[in-house]
Amino acid sequence: MSNRERATPSGGAHGKRRVLVCCALPYTNAVPHVGNIVGSHLPADIFARYCRLKGYETVFVGGADENGTPTEVAAIELKVTPKRLTDVFYAVHKSIYDWFEISYDNFSRTSLPVHHKTTQELFLKIYEKGYVTKGVMRLPYCENDKLFLADRYVVGKCPVCGYDFARGDQCENCATLLEPEQLIDPKCKIDGSVPVFRDSDNLFLELEKLQPELEAWISGQRHWRKQVSSLALAWIKEGLRRRSITRDLKWGVPVPLEGFEDKIFYVWFDAPIGYISSTKEWAERTGQPERWKDFWMDPETRVYNFLGKDNIPFHTIFWPGMLMANGGLNLPYDVVGLQYCNYEGDKISKSRNWGIFCEKVVESGLDPDIWRYYLTYLIPETKDSEFKWDDFQSRVNNELVAAIGNFVHRTLTFASNFLEGAVRKMELAPDDRRLEEDVKRHAAEADQALQEARLKDALRSVLQIATLGNEYFQKNQPWALIKTDRDACARVIYCCVGICGVLAVAMAPFLPGASRKVARTLGMADALSWEGGLSFSLPDVRLSGKPEILFKKIDDAEVARLRATVTRSSEPAEFFR
Repeated sequence: MSNRERATPSGGAHGKRRVLVCCALPYTNAVPHVGNIVGSHLPADIFARYCRLKGYETVFVGGADENGTPTEVAAIELKVTPKRLTDVFYAVHKSIYDWFEISYDNFSRTSLPVHHKTTQELFLKIYEKGYVTKGVMRLPYCENDKLFLADRYVVGKCPVCGYDFARGDQCENCATLLEPEQLIDPKCKIDGSVPVFRDSDNLFLELEKLQPELEAWISGQRHWRKQVSSLALAWIKEGLRRRSITRDLKWGVPVPLEGFEDKIFYVWFDAPIGYISSTKEWAERTGQPERWKDFWMDPETRVYNFLGKDNIPFHTIFWPGMLMANGGLNLPYDVVGLQYCNYEGDKISKSRNWGIFCEKVVESGLDPDIWRYYLTYLIPETKDSEFKWDDFQSRVNNELVAAIGNFVHRTLTFASNFLEGAVRKMELAPDDRRLEEDVKRHAAEADQALQEARLKDALRSVLQIATLGNEYFQKNQPWALIKTDRDACARVIYCCVGICGVLAVAMAPFLPGASRKVARTLGMADALSWEGGLSFSLPDVRLSGKPEILFKKIDDAEVARLRATVTRSSEPAEFFR
């Protein structure tokens, strides 16, 4: 059984840190591209894997955002029911994340009864406490499709910066929060028609009542990324207004309030509640139905949210506001707001087949660890990043293969061929002890970077450990030493195998497949832990089986094949044939 499956009680009761890792819920009206992977799923997974290795009581949750207009519109376009649409795309998303080894403890759905019940209970509590009021909204209505449009399905020119393709909820160019009526020359995104605006009774979250508390809380988060706290405080400075939480749609969570039974909750309101309902589902599934409270009600628990740039306002203002209005639930400890990933000089675009599309990556025949390695460098932690094929090939060949893969394979192959797979514990020479200190220093740097969710810096430190190993192996030339001083050769290989053990642990958050292979060969598979596994000094080791080649170089022909394969997205209709 894996660490992910175990998640045994150990947190507050045993003095260990308890961590809840929440990944932003993707819409399941389309298939994810590589920007979606590096913008939330992969960084959240790396962090969750690290927390497990540290021995923290860790649960990693996410799910599919299946409600609201995006689902209704996609169902209309594909001529299927919303249930059929969400069933199919949930399975597609889940299979992709599983292939990438995104180690969710629970990947849920907002169409499930547990989510509907959780959303309605939270709503009723904040309504009873006076944070929800009634009012009238003018909403965009598409007369062609006979439905009210979600704000994001109205597009037009931004009244602030003039961007021509601003959405009715937010301008992606200047990040201004908008209402559809503010757009200049608004159009229905579905068919290009001009929407009409109709009055509709709706419910509103009174965010202005929460502004002082939100401002004090945001200002106190000194460990947040600067772009996250700055963006949040900029919205606070502009002054918070009440925000509608209901819509005139049919597919979603029904509003449990007299006079509003024909409405559903606006998707921005119910989607983040999916973090709680997903945790509840995990607790129920593992036979511990009350365990979700440990993660949401114990103030010692640290809740981490991983999300893209466009989700920052919802996770620093609206979602915390909902939690504050409810009371008794943990606020995020860290909002890891990431930027955008582009492709070869332009924004990823499914309609233009411009980007890397995940359903094709799964079919590419390339090891998931190879993708995970390069995509880790693309995580847009503080600024936008860009997928480039020449950079992909260079990093894979010159770093992953030549440094990590080469060192591990040459070490374990030498030990297997010349030492019959038996590596004895040896007394270290002065040079070996200096090497040990250097390895420990880089491991400590990786540890600190991972604590702060600086994932790219952490991977660079792991690469440095492999580089040290290669330099040590090359300097001591065990292939020559075996002929003149077998004991000295055995000591050198002992040190190199020790570094392989460190790598098995240190690369586990990033390269889980390679980590498993190395750990299995070293007999460490059932005992990986960050502190214990980073000890340079191993006991006697008997290698298990023939060492495997971890990674192979990617030549120009392979790049051409991949480029032709993974850059052509599937049409949604293909999944319903």
